[in-house]
Amino acid sequence: MKILETERLVLRRLTADDAPFILQLVNEPSWLQHIGDKGVRTLEEARNYIDKGPIEMYGRLGFGLYLVELKASGEPIGMCGLIKRESLEDVDVGYAFLPRFWAKGYAVESASAVVSHGKSAFGLSRIVAITSKENHASAKVLGKLGFRFERAVRLTVDAAEVNLYAMDV
Repeated sequence: MKILETERLVLRRLTADDAPFILQLVNEPSWLQHIGDKGVRTLEEARNYIDKGPIEMYGRLGFGLYLVELKASGEPIGMCGLIKRESLEDVDVGYAFLPRFWAKGYAVESASAVVSHGKSAFGLSRIVAITSKENHASAKVLGKLGFRFERAVRLTVDAAEVNLYAMDV
């Protein structure tokens, strides 16, 4: 189901059919370094990741991570969407793209649409984002979107600190 469309992109809900792409994305070295190992190694585990993550969140909250596709070709290039984590008070925007689609403005374009959608469709007045301390490219994207660094946080007691950014929308 298509949720958003931008000049160059379509954002739609993930389905079990997206498992091959998700398997590739979550095992990219950049994902493993900056987001973390989700333990997804097979198509079945990728389908389970989609079902227990985004699809469950769509049903519970009406939003979640969306597949980002190029409008012109339908080629999947990444994910972007809103996430409600138990460890954060606010909803956060998250995104990840295959490296060959970096530095083309897709993260800014998709995340900007997602933030606007969060305000208009869900009445969000504040949205946050988190990045690993070393992920300077992602911090740059957040700056372009209008997010400001707020503080370092731990998502779980034993997790490494991450940078929390926030924006009033």
